[in-house]
Amino acid sequence: MAMLEVRDLEVYYGVIQALKGISFDVNQGEIVALIGANGAGKSTFLKILSGQLEPTNGEVAITPGQRLSFLQQDHFKYDEYTVLDTVIMGNKRLYDIMKEKDAIYMKEEFTDEDGIKAAELEGEFATMNGWEAESDAENLLNGLGIETDLHYKTMKDLLGPQKVKVLLAQALFGNPDILLLDEPTNHLDLDAIAWLEEFLINFENTVIVVSHDRYFLNKVCTQIADIDYGKIQLYAGNYDFWVESSQLIIKQMKEANRKKEEKIKELQEFIQRFSANASKSKQATSRKRALEKIQLDDIKPSSRKYPYIDFRPAREIGNEVLTVEHLSKTIDGEKILDDISFILGREDKVALVGPNERAKTVLFKILAGEMEPDEGSYKWGLTTTQSYFPKDNSAEFANDDTIVEWLTQYSPEKDVTYVRGFLGRMLFAGEDGVKKVKVLSGGEKVRCMLSKLMISGANVLMLDEPTDHLDMESIDALNRGMIKFPGVMIFSSRDHQIVQTTANRIMEIINGKLIDKITTYDEYLESDEMARKRFTYTITESEENDD
Repeated sequence: MAMLEVRDLEVYYGVIQALKGISFDVNQGEIVALIGANGAGKSTFLKILSGQLEPTNGEVAITPGQRLSFLQQDHFKYDEYTVLDTVIMGNKRLYDIMKEKDAIYMKEEFTDEDGIKAAELEGEFATMNGWEAESDAENLLNGLGIETDLHYKTMKDLLGPQKVKVLLAQALFGNPDILLLDEPTNHLDLDAIAWLEEFLINFENTVIVVSHDRYFLNKVCTQIADIDYGKIQLYAGNYDFWVESSQLIIKQMKEANRKKEEKIKELQEFIQRFSANASKSKQATSRKRALEKIQLDDIKPSSRKYPYIDFRPAREIGNEVLTVEHLSKTIDGEKILDDISFILGREDKVALVGPNERAKTVLFKILAGEMEPDEGSYKWGLTTTQSYFPKDNSAEFANDDTIVEWLTQYSPEKDVTYVRGFLGRMLFAGEDGVKKVKVLSGGEKVRCMLSKLMISGANVLMLDEPTDHLDMESIDALNRGMIKFPGVMIFSSRDHQIVQTTANRIMEIINGKLIDKITTYDEYLESDEMARKRFTYTITESEENDD
């Protein structure tokens, strides 16, 4: 049964058409991830569904009697209300009844009309499970990590991340029939994200979500709604399934001489593999059922282009890679690094994790030779060549070079055709090569930096938050490139999936001290409850505003 119907939806900004004749249905129990390139209109579309924006043409129809809820983005809207009241406001009618009842019962002179009205309200209140409202709200808040002593405080007394959790609880409150979530994991700690994943997995109604968090989307989604060229196409499965199936179809289209039966067999094997890896939740059965119904013709390749990221070392790395002994660094009276020691082996891919961004960046700068330690030493192996991706790359682009000129200075071969080949991999085609580097966007600068790393041929890569400013297609490509890289890697990233799929060793700096474990990211988090609370998923401002 369709809970939400969109018919012939169009949005114009002046003469520019942002969304073109969109029509689709969303059924009960489906969790739909709304994806699209930067600027595709994802957040705009959610605002239209929630009634915050009017479309130029078309309509959004909700089944009569169904309640829609959405995640508020205004963190100051409820500053004068208590936390508990803010959550219950997620069901406006229920909240209004509560306040109207209270006002009647507080009257000094209680009339017969008041009694009749109160009885009517009590009846409606009971049918809406009003007597459980406060306990339901408290359960949501506790699940998201808002402790009981905060429930009766006003919203203005809460910290920013706490407000985010309260507004999320508000959206979830009262079992809405349709739930719209725009970046729901942003500013949440990992325990809260895990709780939200479990909540949505067991949620029996309809969800439409926009998120840059691929790990989260893979956990919860049953369908992908891809906004491409102003249209929406629906696909069964989670995000990874959509990416890989889309690329599989492209590959098959290039091999047009193959028989259709062979193509179908390949697709079926692919579907079976994904079905086997499905979540162990209620969704597993329905997802498997949906995937099994897929026909070859149901999957169309995306028009979006993916960069090709392939880090190939120019020489093989030896056994001695890096020895760090007793490194210490104090900045502005703060002990950033305190007696840190470790040894890297030739197969190490190390993720620097945790909330202390400054400590990670300082360690990268020291190892890259851009900053001197106060105490201690480090030594790179004779067979190593290092390439560094800084978190702040502004100094790299503060000149009048064209993109080609800029990259040529780092190339072992000065041939323009050779250099343009690396730029082409990163989607800088034709005339893009003569663009001045100082006018590039944040995402373009990151792609240039990744070109620099590829062309360097280094066998040790140091990457400090390389996903900042990148769209999801570029993050996917970077993720694959990092997994394939045969050298040694030290990196930091807010992208859970990159860390989990790439790293075989986890390091965290707490109060200047180093925690160093040979393990995967998920295993590290599973073993340390406090680590899950320390780590917060955060998207960059440019990602937040990409629409």
